[in-house]
Amino acid sequence: MPLKSWSLKKILLLSAAAWLIVITGLHAWLNVNWAAVLNDYRPEAKRKIIVAYLPVTCQLTCPVTDYISKYSENGELFLPRMFQGFPEMKEALISNKVQAAFIVAPMAIALKAQGVPIKVVYLGHRYGSAMVVSKNGPIKAFADLKGRTVAIPSRFSDERLILFRAMKVWHMPPDSIHMVEMAPPDVSGALAAGAIDGFVMGEPFPSQAEMAGYGRILFQARDYWPDYMSCILVVRQDLIDHNPEAVQVLVDGIARSGLWLDKSKPNREDAADFVGRFYYNQKPALLRWALTKPMDRVTYSPLAPRKADFDMVRDLMIETGVLKKKIDFSEYTDTSFSDHASRETAWKYQAGSATAK
Repeated sequence: MPLKSWSLKKILLLSAAAWLIVITGLHAWLNVNWAAVLNDYRPEAKRKIIVAYLPVTCQLTCPVTDYISKYSENGELFLPRMFQGFPEMKEALISNKVQAAFIVAPMAIALKAQGVPIKVVYLGHRYGSAMVVSKNGPIKAFADLKGRTVAIPSRFSDERLILFRAMKVWHMPPDSIHMVEMAPPDVSGALAAGAIDGFVMGEPFPSQAEMAGYGRILFQARDYWPDYMSCILVVRQDLIDHNPEAVQVLVDGIARSGLWLDKSKPNREDAADFVGRFYYNQKPALLRWALTKPMDRVTYSPLAPRKADFDMVRDLMIETGVLKKKIDFSEYTDTSFSDHASRETAWKYQAGSATAK
């Protein structure tokens, strides 16, 4: 082989190898959560709590708390870890890969009934879920959903229970609607492609379909469920037993974030910006729509767990066949943390500020 040809081939191979190293390095820098990786190598007593969340506004207090607390005197309170669906989050919670998680209320009750050592300590939101159908499609009223396919986030979800409540109002049999489980980030695309006839999901996915022009809100959660709640914060029992102080700090931070979000429209717009860019990988304009059109589309206070709310969920679960036995509110909740958090005040923080209190 001629020398020049070999040299060129060598140069090309070296260039390709160098480019691969650069791309790999950039991927690791941009996409790997090094704080979480390093956390696994710390002594157990010094590890931060890992909190699981989905990219939905029902769980917005999680990234808001993480972002604002970095500027506070105590620094970062916990390590957030984003998931794309509830099944993966559930398995991580059971295996102790995460110590706390924002999951749907029926899933928390079902897990506790199955013996998983967790407790509900706080709510994530109120309202914030909606039924979406094709904007120019044949579904004009709820009764038109008969025989249609509707996506829900999980069979253990409040969104599924909303459909059953609505079917009762419209005197429709429980099997009138074909429900399919789907990860929240996938539903808007599935509706646009005609793979489903509608979906019931937490924001911002109803807003996403609405903004894109192919989706229409058929009803909001509050239309069939006053004081609706879906996502709640659960913590593993061993963390409560061994480090209740850390759980209290977490709940306090979530409570203060909820109050901060409900305080003003500018706060919600700021949250849409930093959560969209740094946590959810979503356009801030989408989150601004979901958080401000109107402001009570989703609310973040009051968030203390209430027995009446959870008893309703439990009874609906039994009625719809996803829970086999009655479980008491005190068995799966620990209200001591929310009792203290009720005395918290909103974060004092403005976007661009280097400090938060």
